[in-house]
Amino acid sequence: MKVAVFGTSVSESFIPVLHEFFRFLQSNQVEVHIFKPFHDFLSDELHFEPFYAKEYHSFIDFDNQCDFIFSMGGDGTFLHSVLNIRNFDIPVVGVNSGRLGFLADIAENQVQNALTRIFNRDFLIVERAMLQVDFKGNENLDFNFALNEMTVLKTDTSSMINIYAYVGDELLNNYWADGLIIATPTGSTAYSLSVGGPILTPDSENFVITPLAPHNLTVRPMVVPDNYEIKLRVEGRGTHFLASLDFRSVPVELATEIKIKKAGFKLKTLQLPELSFFSTLRNKLMWGADRRN
Repeated sequence: MKVAVFGTSVSESFIPVLHEFFRFLQSNQVEVHIFKPFHDFLSDELHFEPFYAKEYHSFIDFDNQCDFIFSMGGDGTFLHSVLNIRNFDIPVVGVNSGRLGFLADIAENQVQNALTRIFNRDFLIVERAMLQVDFKGNENLDFNFALNEMTVLKTDTSSMINIYAYVGDELLNNYWADGLIIATPTGSTAYSLSVGGPILTPDSENFVITPLAPHNLTVRPMVVPDNYEIKLRVEGRGTHFLASLDFRSVPVELATEIKIKKAGFKLKTLQLPELSFFSTLRNKLMWGADRRN
């Protein structure tokens, strides 16, 4: 078996988990390919030398014959793994060294059991829709796809922006707000959730359109089918607005039209049977923690 390991940084307190993780792979004679910057961080900063066979630097030299991709960190690291590896056929497994972790949902105390279950093929594959974002009249990003959301935001001025949002060819609304989020079902538990958007299950075939601090208080988040193409046009007092795809932000000229649609592929993620989406919600959001429930 061959697996890839991706990470950016982890805290020193995570070292025992790293020992357990790599010891399991070594004892089971797994061929490990590790992300070079992560290996350098572990070696130079934590003085931990992982077990591995090869290093890779990016999606260019990544071995597409790997069986799994292990993302070591939080949800942010998980998103970085998508950008750096760009393989949508190999399941990504999130091992959580962070705090909340909807994507990196395997906790530190579950690593040994999770690895045993995974290598015994006792898991489910969850396919997650992604967004494709095109900037008409402007150069696209090197990787113009997002797993969580695409967001338009005002720049560092205090003035709100006008965002004309079209669903298909029909005007949905002119949002006078600080910004607008177009989220996937995966992204419904990220930025969109923090500003009052609804939660969708990963298999929901929808987008969530969530305004950021709208001037009109009757404007609410909206769920639309993901077979629609969404177009955005922004007006404001400045010359640019910000467009972000997950964790990447770029300035965009006001005249630019943005087209958002469902990507032609889905990201495969791995889920242990007992870590269902609903159990993750109860655990991460502490539903039922009140004894009166």
